[in-house]
Amino acid sequence: MKIGCPKEIKPQEFRVGMTPSTAGEAVRHGHEVLVETNAGTGAGFSDADYVAAGATILPDAAAVFETAEMIVKVKELQPAERARLREGQILFTYLHLAPDPDQTRDLMASGATCIAYETVTDAQGGLPLLAPMSEVAGKLAPQVGAWTLQKANGGRGVLLGGVPGVGPGKVVVIGGGVVGTHAARVAAGMGADVTVLDRSLPRLRYLDDTFGGLFRNRYSSAAATAELIAEADLVVGAVLIPGAAAPKLVTRADLSAMKPGAAIVDVAIDQGGCFETSKATTHEDPIYDVDGIMHYCVANMPGAVARTSTIALTNATMPYLLALADKGWRQACLDDPHLLEGLNVHAGKLTYFAVGKALGIDVTSPALAVKA
Repeated sequence: MKIGCPKEIKPQEFRVGMTPSTAGEAVRHGHEVLVETNAGTGAGFSDADYVAAGATILPDAAAVFETAEMIVKVKELQPAERARLREGQILFTYLHLAPDPDQTRDLMASGATCIAYETVTDAQGGLPLLAPMSEVAGKLAPQVGAWTLQKANGGRGVLLGGVPGVGPGKVVVIGGGVVGTHAARVAAGMGADVTVLDRSLPRLRYLDDTFGGLFRNRYSSAAATAELIAEADLVVGAVLIPGAAAPKLVTRADLSAMKPGAAIVDVAIDQGGCFETSKATTHEDPIYDVDGIMHYCVANMPGAVARTSTIALTNATMPYLLALADKGWRQACLDDPHLLEGLNVHAGKLTYFAVGKALGIDVTSPALAVKA
């Protein structure tokens, strides 16, 4: 199979869909790898690195899309890229369709088969292709939150770790999954006073058994959330419903009870965000003020640490990429029901129910699509 890896064009996105190591594995499996020139530069990989691995360098994205049978990326296709996608082509990348009706309609109109990293599952009920970036984003959240809290950035001027004689900052993490756990660990490691909110009692027991003493946890309710965010210096939104729009757990009215200059980091912004006042920002202009509360809502947080993120992501995606290339998408999905969960669009039909519910679009069962 001809596998194409174009350069990411989303603002300040420096990751790349395939490392030279991934390209080399695909070549050893008998596939042809086509990489746009300078696609890996932002993550520290040169064209020469890809050539040494057996890949072919093409001059631009148009050549990659025109030649490749499968397109492998990191972020969702931008409008110019969607215009290049064609019928029968395979797209393998993050999609995050639920808050993005324009992208969804364009992918359906293309006739391509689109498999989303973020909805592929595993035998334990996890999201193996989302987890690496959730780990990175979770670890980044306290770091960027601490920066947002600096007075020069409009924040309260609070040091999360405090100093002798001055208490630590208070951090509330909404959601105790992969993002929330890593955010809580890092914030606590910085010396902050951390509380994690979650609705799953088994998850709360796990957090208590594993991290008891490092940070506290509370059962999530509207009352508990309101109580805790009113005292917080930093609130991290880390709630995920696979493939669906994130629930709005903090309203604009709730901001009035928060401390002036407090910071919000919405890691769920790719799925629309879990704060009513969230809107996607970029690394170039990451924060904005709503009612005196500083919001950090960068939609590709892991792109800030592009080399680490790229290697972590491709470590996870490579087995699935090779299965798609070796077997073709249809047989690969028939053989692996967890990969089938990643099928979001095929031949003009939407095939992921949570996206259909969010956007009001009729859905074809992925099991029927793969057998059609």
